[in-house]
Amino acid sequence: MRKREVLLFLLLGTLMLSGCNKKTEENTIESTIAVSNSITEIDTSNMFSDRDKEVGYEESESVAISLVDDSSVCESDAVVITENTVTIKEEGTYILSGSLSNGMVIVEAEDTDKIQIILNGVSISNSQSAALYVRSADKVFITTASGTENILENNGTYVVIDENNIDSAVFSKSDLTLNGEGTLTVTAQEGHGIVSKDDLVLTSGTYVITSASHGISGKDSVRIANGSYTIVSEKDGIHAENTEDSSLGFVYLAGGSFSITSQQDGISASSWLQAEDGTYEILSGEGSARVQNQSSGEDKPMQRTFQEEAEENTTSIKGIKAVTQLVLNGGTYNIDAEDDALHSNGNLAVKNGTYALSSGDDGIHADSNASISGGGIDIIKSYEGIEGLSIDITGGEIFVLATDDGMNAAGGNDSSGFEGPGFGGDQFASTEGAYINIAGGVLRVNASGDGIDSNGDITVSGGETYVSGPTNDGNGTLDYSGTAQVTEGIFAAAGSSGMAQNFDSSSTQGVIMINTDPQEQNTNIVLLDSNGTELLNWTAEKEYSSIIISSSEIKEGETYTIKAGTTEQSITMDSLVYGNNSHGGAPGSSGGERGDRQGDGMQRKPGKEQDSGNIL
Repeated sequence: MRKREVLLFLLLGTLMLSGCNKKTEENTIESTIAVSNSITEIDTSNMFSDRDKEVGYEESESVAISLVDDSSVCESDAVVITENTVTIKEEGTYILSGSLSNGMVIVEAEDTDKIQIILNGVSISNSQSAALYVRSADKVFITTASGTENILENNGTYVVIDENNIDSAVFSKSDLTLNGEGTLTVTAQEGHGIVSKDDLVLTSGTYVITSASHGISGKDSVRIANGSYTIVSEKDGIHAENTEDSSLGFVYLAGGSFSITSQQDGISASSWLQAEDGTYEILSGEGSARVQNQSSGEDKPMQRTFQEEAEENTTSIKGIKAVTQLVLNGGTYNIDAEDDALHSNGNLAVKNGTYALSSGDDGIHADSNASISGGGIDIIKSYEGIEGLSIDITGGEIFVLATDDGMNAAGGNDSSGFEGPGFGGDQFASTEGAYINIAGGVLRVNASGDGIDSNGDITVSGGETYVSGPTNDGNGTLDYSGTAQVTEGIFAAAGSSGMAQNFDSSSTQGVIMINTDPQEQNTNIVLLDSNGTELLNWTAEKEYSSIIISSSEIKEGETYTIKAGTTEQSITMDSLVYGNNSHGGAPGSSGGERGDRQGDGMQRKPGKEQDSGNIL
């Protein structure tokens, strides 16, 4: 559970009062999303046309344009050449070769015209505008010829030449598709790399993009089917944003290979983002390295400074971000993000794929629901591992390493539940709609804060869950402010005893909670039945003095032995739940009459029944 000193509350209160009218870049993009646990199904069947993917062309039926400084040549009346500016005026296919050291190719055709431009060993740089500018057309296709190297570059400034705000090396007012079997290098010393003020589609080819702002940007959408992309950007690597229509501004990724180094978000969408496949290497900002004690081995929550908290509200530096929903159906992801690795302002779903996530904040974050139904997820570094208003785990293999909570259902928003002195409200109260549901998969949590923390309910109805930590008595392996019920599956947890909570009496599967003498990390915890048969054998990754075990093998009326490091305890299950809940249940509730039989009868900290809310 995130904990802050009173000073932080007061400082943030002052900031909110003084800066409540300040518009930040992230706030401009990230609109308010209604709370909902459902993912909207997106029809992706028509994302790419056949021509989007077609890289072939008939040379005999194409118009050749030879680019030479002050001497460019074309024999077609459909092309107008004025000094170093080449303007294409009519529908057709145009093959460009040669170079312009300070020039521009402009497409200025009818709104019904489709134009294909073949880059056949082209180099165009422009010191005052875009190297390639689509002023008007229905749709333009830029195709790199097989085996060719092509360069489009802006050298640092943009001079107004018409009513359009040209701000990229490749700039299009119309639908734009890039494909091919060659390489295109795009450099923008100022502004963006490639921009379409409509739909931007990329289906094949190799791209090397370096930009002072966004690398690839589409107003209505960015759609990528395949290809190889190396992007170094001072803002977002891939960016889609439409402030006029909330259904647009989306990113759809069907495949491709991506290496993105961005100073802001790796991939960002102002509406939805969905990936089916692909390989993604993303470094956003300084990555997780900014968290000084993330991998120091110190078993205490990392305390971020007030300045760091404030800076997070001004710049978005996430790995992959969507405003309405983020859906990942497959792919391979290696993300090192200064902020959240995966982030949605609405719902987030991981259905398949392989993930190695390092984050300076949350590994996976959703303001509404975060759900994982498949895939392999390794959250290597995080402040909190998985956070959302609600969390559903129904499949997958998941490992979480967190310097604070492993899983946290607490209002979703990064500052949710933050109602300290002067803010009004009860920061320890339950949050409406908050829950954690574990129904399948294999989940391993290593946390320095609470292992599994819900401002509402916790339900375990399947799968295998193993929790190591915390070791400090200010947190517990379980922390909840509603109910905690286990009905099926395997649940094993080992951590500190000072704030230990057990599952409650609504559970229909046997569960045992005991305290032990302090045990070293990486010691085995073994559960045996009365015949000495081993029912569970698990290695706790941290030091511990409290154990929770639940399994379908634990039956009421039976006797069990728990061996934990140097200790051994025998337990008779007088009811399905053994070991008192620190909420302080009455006899018969959560094994209430055995409240002093959890191993050492130690006193609980007073007020723990209120210490279940996520403060920040």
